[in-house]
Amino acid sequence: MTAPIRVALVDDQQLVRAGLRMVIDSQEDLTVVVEASDGAQALRLLAGHRVDVVLMDVRMPTMDGLTATARLTASSDAPTVVVLTTFDLDEYVLEAIRAGASGFLLKDTPPEELLAAVRTVHHGDAVIAPSSTRRLLEHLVTALPASSAPAQHAALAALTDREREVLVLMARGRSNTEIAADLFVAETTVKTHVGRVLAKLGARDRVQAVVTAYETGLVRPGA
Repeated sequence: MTAPIRVALVDDQQLVRAGLRMVIDSQEDLTVVVEASDGAQALRLLAGHRVDVVLMDVRMPTMDGLTATARLTASSDAPTVVVLTTFDLDEYVLEAIRAGASGFLLKDTPPEELLAAVRTVHHGDAVIAPSSTRRLLEHLVTALPASSAPAQHAALAALTDREREVLVLMARGRSNTEIAADLFVAETTVKTHVGRVLAKLGARDRVQAVVTAYETGLVRPGA
């Protein structure tokens, strides 16, 4: 059998961790191997454990999730980080994405969506809960001042028309399968386009590419 996906829970609320552990450990292919109540403790524990996916709260004592995410993802063999959030923490979430997190989930996400998200990021696709991803990104970009750098616009200009089209669909929360259907091409072709988009934008994953699409104005909230 394939080894289960190893998950770390980082949240200062014990009740939240207990709920997450119960949901995750109910699955044969998932297991919680680390629990931490703040970012500093998480870094210490993760240094001695092999972990695939980290579910990271943002606002915690001692060391917040933003700092912990940046330090954790600085390593080349770092686990994938998924930020847990509520709308009142939006500005921190975007900074966490910039720091290297591969996506985010609302804390009230249904259990089946949370489980699907853990599996999704583990397999390298950072599109998490598309139904909430676009809504959160639009709220984020509306709330924050424009901060796109000239380099972002230059990278965007390097995209072909088809790559820009693919990026727009990614920003709208479409999966590879859905993009393939929209563009009447094979899914393998979409994967090739996505790879080229990430490379040209210098994006760690799809979520960071989508943030660039919003910050540069390629996609606008509500469009």
